[in-house]
Formats: sequence, C-alpha cells, structure tokens
Amino acid sequence: MNWLISPAAVLFLLLYVQAAQGAVLGAGDPAPATDLSLKNEVQHAIERGLGWLEKNQNPGGYWSQPDHPALTALVLTAYMGEPSGRMRSKPPEFVQKGYRYLLQCVKPDGGIYVRDMANYNTSVSMMALLTAANPAYEAVIRNARNFEVGLQDDFDKKGEADNPLDGGIGYGGKYQHSDMSNTMFALESIYYSRNLVQDGKEADQAKELNWQAATRFIERCQNLPGVNDQPWASDDPQNKGGFIYFPGDSKAGEMVLADGRKALRSYGSISYAGLLSYIYADLQKDDPRVVAAFDWLQKNYSLDENPGMGPEGLYYYYHTMAKSLAAYGVKELVLADGSRVDWRRDLAKRLLNLQNGEGFWMNENGRWWEKDPVLVTSYAAIVLEIIYRGL
Repeated sequence: MNWLISPAAVLFLLLYVQAAQGAVLGAGDPAPATDLSLKNEVQHAIERGLGWLEKNQNPGGYWSQPDHPALTALVLTAYMGEPSGRMRSKPPEFVQKGYRYLLQCVKPDGGIYVRDMANYNTSVSMMALLTAANPAYEAVIRNARNFEVGLQDDFDKKGEADNPLDGGIGYGGKYQHSDMSNTMFALESIYYSRNLVQDGKEADQAKELNWQAATRFIERCQNLPGVNDQPWASDDPQNKGGFIYFPGDSKAGEMVLADGRKALRSYGSISYAGLLSYIYADLQKDDPRVVAAFDWLQKNYSLDENPGMGPEGLYYYYHTMAKSLAAYGVKELVLADGSRVDWRRDLAKRLLNLQNGEGFWMNENGRWWEKDPVLVTSYAAIVLEIIYRGL
C-alpha cells in the first residue's frame, strides 16, 4: 500500500498547492470539502503570527538569539509557507536579511551553526533554504547535506549496528549520542534535498546516508518486541507501538506493569517523530512498524497535552503531529473509544484559541525553549500552513 500523500508532496503542499487537493490524493479518494470560514480564520491567524514575528526581528537579521540559527530558520520556513506565496515569490527586505544571517552561519565543514547543536541547527536551516526555492542556495544545501550525513553515528565496530545508538543522529557537538528527535530533523533535511544530488558532478560528490542503519535506530526507539531487539521493548497495551527518546531512555519516564516488569513510557511528540522518520525512510503504510506506530498515536490522541508529557513540548508535539499526519495522508483518526476526529479542524481550532491577542503563541511551560514566543509562534504558523492546504 502506497502513501496517499508522499513526503515530497507535503513540502509541495506547504509551499505551492493552492487548491488542487485531488492532484496529491490517492486515486479514487475524493478531495476534502473546503471549509472556507475556518480556512479564512486560519489564514488570518497566520498573518497575525507572521506580523508579530516581523516586528520582533533583531537588527542583525536573526530572531530570538544569534547562537542558534535554527530559531531564525523556523521563522523563515513559516514565511515561505505563507498561503498567498507572496513572501516566497518576492521576499521583502527583512526576510532577505534573515537569509543573509543564515548564510553567515555556514561553516567550512558545510554545517550551519554557531557553536553547538550542529545537527539541529543545520537540518532546520536546510529546510529554510530549501523552502526558499532559490538556486543560489543549492551549493550551500548540498554541502550541508554532506555534513548531515557525516554526523550519523556508528559506534563500536564500524559498519555494524552493534550499538543501540548506531544509525541515528544527535544534536552534534558536545551531545555525543543519537536521539529520535534529532534523527527526524536530519532525515527530513536529507530526504528533501535528495533531488539536488541525483545527477552529474553533484551526485558523484554526494555522501549518502546509511538508511538501513537509520531504520535500525528508529526500530530501537520503538516499543515493539520482535522488531526492536532491545530488552526494554514492551508490548503492553499502553506503550506498544509508541516511541521513546533514545534506546533505553524515555523523557516520559517508566512505569511498573501488572506483572512487575518495568516499561519505558511511549509519549506523543516523539512517537510522531518516529512515524515521520519511518515515512522518510520509505516504509509503507502496511508495514507492521508503521501500523503499530499509527495505532498507538490514534489511541493516545490528545490536543490538551503532549501525551505522556503533559504541557511539556506541547507545540513541538503539534508541529510533529501536523507534519506526520499530512505525510501519512489521513483525514480522520479513529480514537480508542471508536469515535472519529478530523485532526486538521480540531488542531486548527485549538491553535486559534491559544493565539495571544498580540498575534504570538507561547507555552507557559518552558521546557525545550517553549516559553520563547519566536520558537512557538514559528511552530504554530507552520502547523496552520500545513492545515490550510488540507482544508
């Protein structure tokens, strides 16, 4: 069974598609009915959020802080996905200034960072450069792609997945181990930049990720015995199919099962990151690993919290949810009680209700920088842009 909407089409949806929903849906699938009222509300919320961001750019061209270009890159990605396309077709000076700042962060090794978190900053910056669709950025993207590929972990015996962390990618720099979130960001940027290294000299000079090893790492973050060869993997109903942060570690902690065994808790945001990573690795919808992940996500669907984490990382959760479900190609989810929800409508209304009167979004819980309104407003705007294309 093929994806109804390919990962490449999600980027296309974010940037280019105005109305032709039927062009990306699987054969025989009716185009979703357009909700013009909600669509207009979503567009207005996006405009308010982007307007707030414009007012809060720093003189140096960056947003929030200069040491982490990923924060500026998320803002720029939000501008490039603005529904009318005007920011992309004719970028205003303040947007161009943001891109000039990103280019100032390019290192001789190809990475796009200042001091640390080299993978996170580079991969997110690559997406901002890709969404600009500017040929002038292609050489930078290719070099950054090679840098990203070079960050893939291979501990112990080289060429063998003999360490649970092999195949994944971490923050980079002083953070010396892989994790599911950083792996997702890296796979995303590597996946979407594939077309820039397919032919000629660029193909000859391109490094390629070990996708088999990457998939093995993703498996080792999933609570799915029989697929995950790690002893902690649990098939208890509360956790089966979901994901943890890296092999042996869950940010949601652990739980004691009825039989006395301990299980590492699966949680929402990282389970969407796991599903999306499987999609980037070209697994199909009927693959048991994908089926189990999607089943856990349906059973644990919530917009009130990041399942397993409460308010922590709530907007990152919304961000990974929107990208994952758009790539998966599903309109409705079937919840644990058998009810059905239109996730786009629900998530749109949730974000509309959470928007501040000044136009920004912010999480009252500060974990993972979510008290930074620049970061959170970027997340929310990108989510609403993805939703807008599907309404």
